[in-house]
Order: sequence, then C-alpha cells, then structure tokens
Amino acid sequence: MGKLTGKVAIVTGASRGIGEAIAELFAAEGAKVVCAARTMNEGEHRMLEGSLARTVARIRDAGGEATAVTADVSTEAECVALVQQARAAYGPVDILVNNAALNYYLPTADYPTNRWIRCFAVNVHGPFMLAKEVLQDMVPRRSGAIVNISSGAAIGPGRGPYEDRTVRGGTMYGATKAALERFTQGLAQELAQYDGISVTAVSPSHVVPTPGTIHHKLVTGMDDPKGEHPSYMARAALLLASEPAAKVNGRVTYSQQILKEFGWIEQAGGRGVDSPGSGYSNI
Repeated sequence: MGKLTGKVAIVTGASRGIGEAIAELFAAEGAKVVCAARTMNEGEHRMLEGSLARTVARIRDAGGEATAVTADVSTEAECVALVQQARAAYGPVDILVNNAALNYYLPTADYPTNRWIRCFAVNVHGPFMLAKEVLQDMVPRRSGAIVNISSGAAIGPGRGPYEDRTVRGGTMYGATKAALERFTQGLAQELAQYDGISVTAVSPSHVVPTPGTIHHKLVTGMDDPKGEHPSYMARAALLLASEPAAKVNGRVTYSQQILKEFGWIEQAGGRGVDSPGSGYSNI
C-alpha cells in the first residue's frame, strides 16, 4: 500500500520537469493524479519538450492512475474548471501541488509590464485561486495537503553596498516566490484550526536540470554535476503531502533539508543545509 493510496491529487505544471516527476511519484504511491499544464501534446510548446500526454502515458504504463487537463492557472475560470474536472474524474481533492511557474529573465528596467503581471498571475494568483477552490473539499473533511513549489530565487541579495553588480534578471521571479512563501505560512495559520490540513512550500536544494532551467542556461544540461535530480523534489513533495499536518504545517523548506530531517536520505547539502534558506524557512 502506497503512501497516497486512495488520495486524489492535482499537480500543476505536470508536463515536464519537477511537476512531471511529482506526478509520476504520487501515482506510484497510489494517488489518482490530475496532471495539469498548458501543453497537451508533444511539440505544442514552441521551445520546450514535454507534454501532459507523455506524463500520463508514463504513469499509466507503470500501472498508475492519471488524467490530463489543460489549464491556464493565471485565470480564475480555468482554475475552477480544473478542480471541477478533477472532482468529476476522481472525487474530492485531497492534495494540491502548485508547481506551475512562468518567468522571463529580464532586467526590471526592460521588463514588459504585461509579462510582469502575467508572471504574478501564474506564480502567485494561480496558487491562491486553486487553493481557494480545493479548500471547498478539504475544510469540510478537515483533511488535505497543499504543497507550493518555491525556489531559491526567493532568497534576495540582501542590502547594499553590492560588490557583485551583475544583472541576472531574476528579480521578478524571486519576488513571486517570496510572495508564495508568505502566502504559504499565512494560509497555514488560517487553516490550523482544522488540524488535518497542511500548507507547505519546498524549494530545490540545488538547481534542478529541467527543459526550462536548461533553456534559461541555469544548468548546462540534464547531467550537470552541480544540479539536483528531480527525484529529490518529488520525494520532498511526497513527504509534505503524506506526513501528518501537525508535523509539517507552515513549513517552508528545501528538498534535501526536509528529506534528511525526516530520515528519508542520509546525506544532504545545498540550500537550507550548507547555506541559509529564505527568511520564511527560518521562522
């Protein structure tokens, strides 16, 4: 019997990378997984490989249960429709993983306002709208887990003066992830009254090689020795989704840090272990 047997999970951004790895592991642990993203079929994304069809096929080939739903999580109508389709397919939602994210690495002075607003809509507003909808299932049953996928980008550069004056263009993405971490702990405190609902956030301890991080040149390739295998994030998300709320609610953490803390791995490194995490991870 798996850790998630009988559970219904929604995983956004499940067409590739971390989301794909989480969806596959959750299904292997017995969950019925609704895989959501904008790319249904291979080749539809003009730059990145990966698709919902591929993720669902892999899950089913391994004996798991999954269905694909295309959704643009920047809009409330599609967030509501996604959750409604999940209920229609499998029943009330037990787990929500907010993994979908959007970014353009541009200096703030050059950032098109419409892109800035759209990134906040995907990275911050989407998790809020989806959480609001799945709580209609979780609150009456006093049970559920919301796992928000954050990033080391939430750790800011600190105060000046700055010796390093390189413009990397990550200000917007870092701002959205910092907002997501604050949202995580605020919602966790609001839901503590129900005892069995947890809201958590987890970031990679090292950059994870994915089609997206390779495209943005954050890693050199899927085998970059400085990178972290997607399985660490998948296992960390599984831990946060399956452990009792009393043990994890409100945690903002890092993949290897939380896996080591709970004894799921023996050796750990990276953010939260060898270097400090974000402010929210330390409170």
